[in-house]
Amino acid sequence: MQTLVTLLVLAPALGALIAGLFGRRIGNTLSQGVTTGLLFLSCALSWYVFAQHTWGGLEPFTVKLLDFINIGTFQSAWSIRIDALSATMLIVVTSVSSLVHLYSWGYMAEDPSKPRFFAYLSLFTFAMLMLVTAADFMQLFFGWEGVGLASYLLIGFWFHKDSASSAAIKAFVVNRVGDFGFALGIMTIYWQFGTINFAELFPLLASKEATSWAFLSWHFSALDLAAFLLFIGAMGKSAQFFLHTWLPDAMEGPTPVSALIHAATMVTAGVYMVCLLSPLFELAPVAKMIVTYVGAITAIFAASIGFTQNDIKRVIAFSTCSQLGYMFFAAGVGAYEAAMFHLFTHAFFKALLFLGAGSVIHGMHHEQDMRNMGGLYKYLPATYAVMMIGTIAITGLGIPYTQIGFAGFFSKDTIIETAWAAAGTPQGMFAFWIGVVAALLTAFYSWRLIFMTFHGKKQWEHGHDDHHSHDEAHGDHAHAAVAHHDDHAHDDHAHDDHGHGHHAHTPHESPLVMLIPLFVLSVGAVAAGFVFAPYFVGDHAHDFWGHAIFHGPHNHVLHDAHHIEEKWVKFAPLVVTLLGTLGAVYYYLMRPDVPKAMAAKQGGFYRFLYNKWYFDELYQVVFVKGSKALGDFFWKILDVKIIDGLGPNGVAATALKSAKNLVKSQTGFLYHYAFVMFLGIAGLLTWVVFFLAR
Repeated sequence: MQTLVTLLVLAPALGALIAGLFGRRIGNTLSQGVTTGLLFLSCALSWYVFAQHTWGGLEPFTVKLLDFINIGTFQSAWSIRIDALSATMLIVVTSVSSLVHLYSWGYMAEDPSKPRFFAYLSLFTFAMLMLVTAADFMQLFFGWEGVGLASYLLIGFWFHKDSASSAAIKAFVVNRVGDFGFALGIMTIYWQFGTINFAELFPLLASKEATSWAFLSWHFSALDLAAFLLFIGAMGKSAQFFLHTWLPDAMEGPTPVSALIHAATMVTAGVYMVCLLSPLFELAPVAKMIVTYVGAITAIFAASIGFTQNDIKRVIAFSTCSQLGYMFFAAGVGAYEAAMFHLFTHAFFKALLFLGAGSVIHGMHHEQDMRNMGGLYKYLPATYAVMMIGTIAITGLGIPYTQIGFAGFFSKDTIIETAWAAAGTPQGMFAFWIGVVAALLTAFYSWRLIFMTFHGKKQWEHGHDDHHSHDEAHGDHAHAAVAHHDDHAHDDHAHDDHGHGHHAHTPHESPLVMLIPLFVLSVGAVAAGFVFAPYFVGDHAHDFWGHAIFHGPHNHVLHDAHHIEEKWVKFAPLVVTLLGTLGAVYYYLMRPDVPKAMAAKQGGFYRFLYNKWYFDELYQVVFVKGSKALGDFFWKILDVKIIDGLGPNGVAATALKSAKNLVKSQTGFLYHYAFVMFLGIAGLLTWVVFFLAR
């Protein structure tokens, strides 16, 4: 088993090296074949390990690969930790990644840089596997930064396009803000406990529960401080409120990248980290409360933006942000199992929606604006069917008290119920009501996407409207720009200055190599809920999770969620989901003129949501222009006027000028010197006479 898990983790790294270093020599097909084959090998081994853990009685274990850092008491080793948490993440990461590799065979068929793209995909997967199998904070940090690097490379893959490069830089910089907090959290842990190894750390945590840290006149709980700093890292990586701004711009990358990084794997790293550190968060009540509030606010904030966006990928991106909020507030109220369950099911239906959107974009010749779609269900029937499945799954449609429902029904309803179970606290009650309202918005914007894309009038037959000039450039249009740059342009990929395609052909269904991953993910979107619910949050949850998740003595939210007496709590998510669905039916099937009129009116509330609560503009003013103003102050005032003014341009300049004037007095004529000596003697005698006279 140790050999298998080692091969499982290292196989994607081998694929990345082969495609990255030798891709040009071995060619496109072999590069794709090697990376994809190794990913499917890793996926098969991951499912075997997961099955052995779930049904075969496999006990948790750790494989030490080699020493990493040994400096005094600071010890770190490359290791592979296998337990319930890592086994779950292994199948999530490798399943989605292997299907994305296969999907990319069709989606990136016209791109001239396929070896580089597949090398980046495999590099990302390797970094993610190192993250989820880490046995200490050092390896966790390595994987954390590794996926950040890979996301930078993949978001900016079409680097000839300025918007793609800018989006990659934005993602990298925003994540550095979160990672700074994450690094401080790791330092705080080592400062308090003298170890960063999880197995050594967790038994020591209770001994520091009463320890506080004094700063000026304030006193902070040491464990709360450490947990909060670590959560800042999770906020950046998982695009939570305040550090979310990079996620929608990351859609500039190719659609397979969106599915892999920003739907199912990288952005869930923060949720995984909080659940992994449940022994710490259970002893840090203030940090848990912050996690709950931030997660709940993110869930409603992102959902409110989702129903004003017109780019098909951006709608799904904000949906991701909202669903991550659900996972965080579940962890915040202590339902770590529910958070991991939603992470697990969400991976299937969100990857399905992203790849389905990619199939639409491919069939529409790289058009992403939903206002230029409509009536596509006849032309893309397979894509329509799988996106319907994904939409039903994400809206959490199902019948309470039964096993009838798609994946999202089981996991999202469990989260809402655990929030109600924690309703004795203000944050629990807040999370519950936010979760219910966010479910209403989720149903509305999810069905809005389906209706605008697949139903209604065929907008692609009527050309483009003037309103597109106000939209941001769309990521996948870079595909055509890069293809043109490399002399691989196709007539149906020609684009205007705004990045919008002029469709010379009728929409068409995607090739089979793109549809197969969609069919596989559809199975997960349908069945992942009722098949795995007993193990993640049901009767077998205690045996499944074992010691991988820790609960404090007063944490019974998961147990209480299964024994809620108020039936309306169970039915509330279904009711609001149906209301949201009916709202979308009314506005986008029966009265599509109403939303168009509202958008054209450009009301204040609409613009507020359309411009994403003006966070980008706010950060531009406060941080970008503020940093520039601060830099200008240090440069133009402090450096040029004060330092240079007093230094090179002040005292030194005066001395230089004085020296130049003094040089002029050195004429070389004897009578000039004699006259000066005479003046000196006269002056001296005058002073002596004046002094003696007194």
